[in-house]
Parts: sequence; structure tokens; C-alpha cells
Amino acid sequence: MDDRNPELEEGQSLRVRFRRSRQKPRWLIVLLVVVLPILIGAAVFLLAGPPIAFEVVRRLAARRFPDVHWIDPNGLAAWQADSKRVPPVLLDARTLDEYAVSHLRGALRMDPYRPLLRPLRGMPKDTAIVVYSTVGYRGARLVHWLTAQGYGNATALSGSIFAWANEGRPLEREGRPVTQVHPYDDSWKYLLASDYRIQVPPVEKKSAAP
Repeated sequence: MDDRNPELEEGQSLRVRFRRSRQKPRWLIVLLVVVLPILIGAAVFLLAGPPIAFEVVRRLAARRFPDVHWIDPNGLAAWQADSKRVPPVLLDARTLDEYAVSHLRGALRMDPYRPLLRPLRGMPKDTAIVVYSTVGYRGARLVHWLTAQGYGNATALSGSIFAWANEGRPLEREGRPVTQVHPYDDSWKYLLASDYRIQVPPVEKKSAAP
């Protein structure tokens, strides 16, 4: 004798189909979680313009490295021009290829991924330091590391070399003035004014932002 209840089985089958129908397809989940945020971010960068994009990167870095203090290009320029203040040591937190194209006047390079304290050898740990990168994220990363090493007077430059160059401030290569800047890659280059871009191979991405 078959004790199965056709009506009960049909009801269970309907509930299973209903639950499946409510589940989002895998492609839709990928679209919502991965692709859509990327597209929105790209739209913000392209439509809002560099100043807003620089601020977005600064906030991203501030969430990742909350102990980092910031200075903007105007503040750094005023500091360097103030004869009553000791100018800060400038650290470039970019790759050697980027640094070779141009850097802020007198800046020393320090690898943001495998940093060594060699460039700061002989300097007291309360030395005023300003660190920059392409747009600020790698600079903040290096400031965070320096702080952990006891250099408590290190500051990150918001907008970094892109913002500095966009404002027409001085750059150098091998001690000579230049106006070209490494664009990092084909996406981030749009935050750098076209007059300053140079055609070079992109940098290998190793962090959330440059």
C-alpha cells in the first residue's frame, strides 16, 4: 500500500521551486558584488574629477591606516617656503621606475612594500617627514610603517605627486627640473593632467591604490 500523499508532495515541490526562484543567479551576484562597484568607482573618478578622486583615495587610506596624519600640497609648499621652519625630509614611496621619471625636489626613495630605514640613517626619530606616492595610498602605507618604527613625525601628502604636478609645482629628475610624471597605469593616469603624462610601461599593482 502506498502511503504517500500526492497533495503533500505537490506542496513540498512547489515550495522547493519557490525557494529556488528566489535565489539570485550566480552571474547576478557577481554583477552586484564585483562588477557594479568597479563601474561606479570608475564613473566617480572620471566624472567627479581629480580633487574628488584624491579625497576618495585619502579616505580609503585613512580607513586602512587610521594612525596616519595628512598634509595637502598647499600646506607642504607653504612649509617649504617658510624660512622660520626646518623643511621636512621628503620620501618617495613609489617604484624605482616611477622615481626615475621624476620626483619632488630633493626627495629620497623608500620602497613601500619592502621598506628599509637606510635613507633615514643618522636622522633623529623626531625628524619631520612627508611621504608621497602616486595618489597617496602607498604613501600612507609607508607612514604607517614608519610610525611603527618610532618615526612619529611622519605625514602623508594627500593627492601625492599627481596633485602636486597638477598644480604646476616643481619636479626634478637627476637634479634637473622636469614636467613629466609616471602615470602608474592606464586607469590611474586620468587623474594626472595630460600635459604631465609620459608613455611608459605600467607599474605592477601590489596595493589597493597607488
